Amino acid sequence: MKRSSPELLQGTLDMLILQALTTGPMHGYAIVRKIQEVSEEVLRVEEGSLYPALHRMEQRRWISSEWGTSDNNRQARFYKLTRSGRKQLEAQATNWERLSKAISQVMRTA
Repeated sequence: MKRSSPELLQGTLDMLILQALTTGPMHGYAIVRKIQEVSEEVLRVEEGSLYPALHRMEQRRWISSEWGTSDNNRQARFYKLTRSGRKQLEAQATNWERLSKAISQVMRTA
């Protein structure tokens, strides 16, 4: 039986990308792999969602980027978390905790 990936709530992708970048600068594919690996392959991020999110977060100055060489010796854009991005991640994580707790409470009583 094929497992389908759950849909991400709007804004959740930004939080996951910011969290992935807490370990250091990464290129797009590494960010996708990190999210997939940590979620035990439950969460899958498509390129069509990733790169617009990275662009949006860079415009908001939550992340910055520069060109570098990847492990397989290819040119790649590496993204890193900014101070503003760390503050944003903290705010989103706090909100996520509140939201997930509320949803869990409803699911236990409904």
